[in-house]
Amino acid sequence: MEKLNRNSILCPNCRRLISTDEQHCPYCGLRNPGSRWKNISLGKGLLGPDRIVINIISVNAAMFILSILINPASIGFSANPLSFLSPGSKSLLLLGATGTLPIDQFHRWWTVLSAIYLHGSILHILFNMMALRQLGPLIVQEYGSYRMVSIYTLSGIGGYLASYAAGIPFTLGASGAICGLIGAALYFGRSRGGQFGQAVYQQVGGWAVGIFIFGFLVPGIDNWAHGGGMLCGVLTGFLLGYQEKNQENFYHRFLGVICVLATLAALIWAAGLALVILLYSRLS
Repeated sequence: MEKLNRNSILCPNCRRLISTDEQHCPYCGLRNPGSRWKNISLGKGLLGPDRIVINIISVNAAMFILSILINPASIGFSANPLSFLSPGSKSLLLLGATGTLPIDQFHRWWTVLSAIYLHGSILHILFNMMALRQLGPLIVQEYGSYRMVSIYTLSGIGGYLASYAAGIPFTLGASGAICGLIGAALYFGRSRGGQFGQAVYQQVGGWAVGIFIFGFLVPGIDNWAHGGGMLCGVLTGFLLGYQEKNQENFYHRFLGVICVLATLAALIWAAGLALVILLYSRLS
């Protein structure tokens, strides 16, 4: 059997077979594609195009289950369907809900990241995850998985910073981040143009209008997070670009990895801190 040529690698950007001696990838132009640093990634399991949306949904589901297990006595069965099967405010505060209360009184600035993965009821998480499942694959297809996770994360943070500036005392949920994906899709559709671009712009534009109508009709909706997230999605979509303008490169991958690591750090910190506080309260 002929031995595999060890002087060939897959370009870490475009995944085509090239020589390790190439100074630039002849297909996508990536500089020093043979560098070990540029071949570092979180692997197909975490950030692969076919897994990223499912992984985000899984983390949301895990945090929702944890929020109920931490404080099961305060699960609410309210006449309001949006409050059905709700974890208690105590568990949500411990796990990283955000707003002026957690930030100003407890100095928890990291909650602008952790709150993206918390939800106040079963319907709250169900609606958000259904929207993410429908919209996420489009963003992955047009921007790439690393840019998608960056848009999702930065838009969620931006939405909660807008909410904090507006004085919202207590807020949580993935809707600001999802609105960021809507904003990125709106930018893509408007920028690309043509029949496909126009179709994307019109369909996603309808979703955007529906979200704001729903937000003004239903009490308790954080419209500041929605609006801030959508604006951040448009901005990050413009700054990062989409696949037809420029293929996902090392810097996009680096930013995506930073967003994932920051998210994991915030969620692990929140869960660990919550468990320590609960253990201490039971022992004292």
